[in-house]
Amino acid sequence: MRLFVLIFWFGLGGPLFAANLQSHCIALSEGEFRNVQFASYGDGLSAEEVRLSYIGHSTYLIETPSGRGIATDYTGWIGPDAPLPDVVTMNKAHSSHWTANPDPGIPYILRGWGDFGEPADHSVSLDDELLIRNVTTDIRSGLEGREENANSIFIFEVAGLCIGHLGHLHHEPTDAQYALIGRLDVVMVPVDGGMTLPTSAMIQVMQRVKAQLVLPMHWFGESTLRQFLGGLQKDFKVEADGESSLTVSLRTLPRTPTIRVLLPRYYAPDE
Repeated sequence: MRLFVLIFWFGLGGPLFAANLQSHCIALSEGEFRNVQFASYGDGLSAEEVRLSYIGHSTYLIETPSGRGIATDYTGWIGPDAPLPDVVTMNKAHSSHWTANPDPGIPYILRGWGDFGEPADHSVSLDDELLIRNVTTDIRSGLEGREENANSIFIFEVAGLCIGHLGHLHHEPTDAQYALIGRLDVVMVPVDGGMTLPTSAMIQVMQRVKAQLVLPMHWFGESTLRQFLGGLQKDFKVEADGESSLTVSLRTLPRTPTIRVLLPRYYAPDE
């Protein structure tokens, strides 16, 4: 059984503790931070590197240099031999983006929606290495309804990188939301062409975000993926080598904005 230490720091009117991470992507708002010590992933990574693996649908596994594992839009399972992640994020637009019964052994379960319609507000730091925060967006509800703050764009700041996961994005972010998101070096983007944003609108989001590395997700067939790639091929280089994961650092980010197509695959630590 793995042991973990969960330490809560509470601050009043400013940053809580000098050792806690502060955002290098935007000026961090005042709030509450938490430190967690719990390791399981990250084999072979240097102190500058992060590993990103496409598990499937909207789930990516992010592995950090100190061995932390974060699963996005977590449905409860990322592979038969996968250790429990340290952190999971979830969104509720569809049941394929969350689970009602996450393993209670997961130290941090970050839901992209709040209780009673309130926006989720997460600021979590792990071992002075990783900062996780979120920016809420709305989702469609019913035929023409709208549920406010029911989706979260999660941002992971680690090894100097700003990594964003758009979740189940249903509308283009506002100027204020773009400002809160800040710089993104890497972005995981749904490219289904309709269940989230239409392809033309998602392309506009990518042109506004201007990430150096774009990782498609939530594609249900080659046609929707090709439509997304075709709309950005003038501004982005496209790479597809049949791999399911990549290792990236600030120094190895592509100089030319690049879309990297990863193939879905369950986590297999020994391969």
